[in-house]
Amino acid sequence: MIRRITVLTLLGLVIGGVVGTIAVGFVEAVLWLNDLFLISQQSRAAATDRTWLVAMTIGVPTAGGLVVGLLSLLMPGSRFQGPPDAIRTAQSQDAAMPVKSGLLSAVAACLSLGAGASVGQYGPLVHMGASLGSWIRRWTRMDRSLGRISLACGAAAAISAAFHAPIAGLVFAREVILRHYSLRAFAPIAVASTLAYVMAHIILQREPLFRIEEKVVAGAWEYLVFIVIGITGALLATVYMHAIRFAGAISSKLNWPVPIRPALAGLALGIVALQVPDVLGIGQEALRQAMVGSVYSAVDLTQILVAKLLLTALCLGFGFAGGVFSPALLIGTLFGALVGMGVGEIFVDQPSTIAIYAVCGLVAVTSPVIGAPLTTVLIVFELTQNFDLATAALVSVAFANLVGFRIFGRSLFDVQLKERGFDLSLGRDKVMVQQHTIKTLLYEDYTTVHTEDALQTVRDALVRDNRSEAYIINNAGAYVGTLSLQRLMQLVASGTELDQAAGLYAEPESVTFTPDTSIWTAMSEMKNFVGESIPVLDDGRLVGALSESTIVSAYMDILEEVRKEEHAAV
Repeated sequence: MIRRITVLTLLGLVIGGVVGTIAVGFVEAVLWLNDLFLISQQSRAAATDRTWLVAMTIGVPTAGGLVVGLLSLLMPGSRFQGPPDAIRTAQSQDAAMPVKSGLLSAVAACLSLGAGASVGQYGPLVHMGASLGSWIRRWTRMDRSLGRISLACGAAAAISAAFHAPIAGLVFAREVILRHYSLRAFAPIAVASTLAYVMAHIILQREPLFRIEEKVVAGAWEYLVFIVIGITGALLATVYMHAIRFAGAISSKLNWPVPIRPALAGLALGIVALQVPDVLGIGQEALRQAMVGSVYSAVDLTQILVAKLLLTALCLGFGFAGGVFSPALLIGTLFGALVGMGVGEIFVDQPSTIAIYAVCGLVAVTSPVIGAPLTTVLIVFELTQNFDLATAALVSVAFANLVGFRIFGRSLFDVQLKERGFDLSLGRDKVMVQQHTIKTLLYEDYTTVHTEDALQTVRDALVRDNRSEAYIINNAGAYVGTLSLQRLMQLVASGTELDQAAGLYAEPESVTFTPDTSIWTAMSEMKNFVGESIPVLDDGRLVGALSESTIVSAYMDILEEVRKEEHAAV
């Protein structure tokens, strides 16, 4: 017991310290590149040569897209990895993330963000943290059973370091990555998240995403507006997610070389940025300024919002490496600020400040995208330490997730995984059972008779083996059908001679499996099966059989293992 607690604590400490430090380094590298390539507002304002600024605005995203596109050729399927891959690995039998893919995806994301691509940094940070957590577990040769916990520790540490929100990091790892709340996972994830916060906020002194002075909701009637923001924010989030998927579908249909696609997206981004420079990069400055309420006009907010949404979809769909989290934060903030301006114009009573509406918009758009309502509310609360503001955000999040789930799904991550054949919509039980096949359950203790053998031979074999069914195969071993003792009795009663060939009367089973059939599929397909056993075929050849009880037992054993994991204390 003491040894187990010590191992879990050390795992959290090591992962939290390493991931927290590297996450800060990742963010600093992106900011340095943004200043170097005239992406950030400060560097653009300091530029004196207008011609050079225009050339960099167009050239850097285009060249960055080309470099990132070339890097993608080194990835399986020319696709960079992100949070969906971390989620999938955490729900897999062997919860181990490959180091090479994780490293290449992190480098590509850093280059994409550094070149000003309209993508997010938090998704890459989560994937990088999960990859590092998985690698640290393997490097330290800790128990394989800690694979999922190590992934979650890395993801929690990344969120904690990025947002200065250790509680939100803990909840994110359990809400999005693990999808359960076991006590055994709680301690190491909490330790990793806390240490990452200490590294980023206290030791390395990273500034938080935004600061809001003490604010209160001016009137109770405004909570009705927060509900409206939640509902309409979910609609905006749905448009955003569909736009990303649509851009990806268009990109996949193009016959252009893979490296050219992100370069074209970068070119389009640069051209638009000449008029709307706030679309470049992560957009942290624009997010902070939108919350002030006096920097942008309503026209400015609308222009940046539309441009950011479309260009983020284009950049992600056409192959830049990055996440959907950061752009959703900015889009939601701009949307909330717009609503706040409208409320201020319509109502005579003095409404709350623009910042409160902006934060409600932020969570209303972001939460349906990442499928983490608790995490988004906790991020707001930890960043602001403002109960009024967190309560307002909670109202918007509640309605945003209700609407978003009904019209799109739990999150963009889950929809992407479903399109790849990994459906989490019915919970962890299903995906765990789907990953186990019947191959190891097959038995060869069954009765077989060849097609040319007489019906008498079938009956004698069934009596000898004390069975009620025989499988009929041809000389090549291919399955032809099944003959039951009951069927033989019916044939005899109808006057059929027992010297007739068995193949003439064999009837194929309504249900057959292959060795690669999952236990979930087997359970689903045998609902209406009636018989002694189910034949298992490999390219038509009979290779084994399965009884219903064997499948049910295997199914129950897997569910028991899942329950043990979800309710384990240490």
